[in-house]
Amino acid sequence: MRRRDVLKVLAAASLSGVVPRIGLTADDDPYDIGRFGNARVLHMTDSHAQLLPVYFREPSVNIGVGAMAGQPPHLVGQAFLKHFGIEPGSRAAYAFTFLDYQEAAHRYGRMGGFAQLKTLIDRLRNEAGAGNSVLLDGGDLWQGSGLADAMKGADMVDVGNLLGIDVMTGHWEFTYGEKIVRQNLERFKGEFLAQNVFLTEEAAFNNAPAFDSASGRVFKPATIKAVNGHRIGIVGQAMPYVPIAHPKRFTPDWTFGIRDAELQKVVDGLRQQDKVDAVILLSHNGMDVDLKLASRVTGIDVILGGHTHDAVPHPTVVANPTGKTLVTNAGSNGKFLAVLDLDIGKGGVKDVRYHLLPIYANLIKSDGDMQALIDRLRAPYAAKFAEKLATADELLYRRGNFTGPMDQVICDALRHELDAQIALSPGFRWGTTLLTGQPITMEDVLAETAITYPEVYVTNMTGGQIKAVMEDIVDNLFNPDPYYQQGGDMVRIGGMDYACAPNESTGKRISDMTLDDGTALDADKSYRVAGWASVNPQTGRPIGDVVAGYLRAEKIVKIKHVNRVVLKGVAANAGFDRGG
Repeated sequence: MRRRDVLKVLAAASLSGVVPRIGLTADDDPYDIGRFGNARVLHMTDSHAQLLPVYFREPSVNIGVGAMAGQPPHLVGQAFLKHFGIEPGSRAAYAFTFLDYQEAAHRYGRMGGFAQLKTLIDRLRNEAGAGNSVLLDGGDLWQGSGLADAMKGADMVDVGNLLGIDVMTGHWEFTYGEKIVRQNLERFKGEFLAQNVFLTEEAAFNNAPAFDSASGRVFKPATIKAVNGHRIGIVGQAMPYVPIAHPKRFTPDWTFGIRDAELQKVVDGLRQQDKVDAVILLSHNGMDVDLKLASRVTGIDVILGGHTHDAVPHPTVVANPTGKTLVTNAGSNGKFLAVLDLDIGKGGVKDVRYHLLPIYANLIKSDGDMQALIDRLRAPYAAKFAEKLATADELLYRRGNFTGPMDQVICDALRHELDAQIALSPGFRWGTTLLTGQPITMEDVLAETAITYPEVYVTNMTGGQIKAVMEDIVDNLFNPDPYYQQGGDMVRIGGMDYACAPNESTGKRISDMTLDDGTALDADKSYRVAGWASVNPQTGRPIGDVVAGYLRAEKIVKIKHVNRVVLKGVAANAGFDRGG
């Protein structure tokens, strides 16, 4: 990598005298970041069980509203490059943005891969020295692939153990249900932390299992790691809205939430009773939520964040009543590894250096042991995964606030296979990218659809009901108060166009809803609507099978009709790039 490819932005503020910096890398080695300080924390998040290197296009629409408009993480395309000092056309531009994606993908290749991660992690830990580092995973490790779905996350437990994960928290992990979660955690060699998960009143009354029966806290909230002779307190923060975003039946005995008051007590305990030298929050809140939380909860040095899949090259510094906290977010799909180097002295953290390293698969040698484990885990399913269903005749991706070509394919499959006028597909942020001309395999389809509640359904809804559902979902995405945002993107719509004004108030963002034939949606008329991933139990076929059947018949996937979303009031928003 040339020096002009290197990120050059320095954070403008300090954390009690700490200046976070992005270090320069050597011309011939993008991972030669040097040594700094006396404690190294490695952080990965939202890999979604993608064991092999992948293509993953970053969004061209990631709109921030209110105080977050034009602020990280709500920057895309040219605005992102300018803000972080990244040269257009560079390898870094490919990793962090959607710009010229297909051409850049052919030039720079796939990203991520756990065999590559293992090699890099071992190198970085060896450079820090024995006992001088810790590896953290921010959750969404066990879900997102056909293999993880078939093995209920057990494959990722094995992989995480070999990788050397010391601490993790969770989100999609919970959708396997309590029994499987506990089985997997029994085999996990690290620690699972979640300060914000408690028993329901009924479960507590019935003496349901909990880490602390007195408080009802289900999991251990925090741990202390001795790193190079220093005591680092690590607090786990699971995704706060699990029973809302997913079927409650998976976690009937547990309640979630942000619970910043309880978090403050945990942090105070680490600081005052345990006398730790540093406090890190391992969070799956999403970056906007973490930014607000950092302004309210004191005593946290750094928040290592996840959930919203934002790859942010350097931390945001947030002031709070007693000091400042650095807030980070480390991308998704195994594309990035964060390196937080701390200089800890008497009285706490003196200085910080942070790197978010893109994982360019063709620049990192695969670790032999990890590759052998991956091959062994995949072997029983290899033939099924390898089935070629069709060929992509255009770039197929998902990530973006409103829609993507892969979502259009899923909606087309739902409408065609279930004979529906309209299709609704959830705005999940996981799901890999396919280049033009690339074969679409069953494994690719499962990378977009593999969940524990995949059943399709057909129902009748009035136009008024459809609009109400859309308004509710878009409010989750664009509520100006981050504590009311649950993550994810807007529901994808097939068979209908509409307009959206993200800056409008609740109930007034969706308008101009028209069917494919141009007729306006009638609020009182009933329409046949197909969907999947319902929080209510369904009995239909798995969505993966539905999409696979559609693709087998199509053979060549060229989207015939693109359903449009017209955005209003965002022309100047740095989270919207018309070039995408």
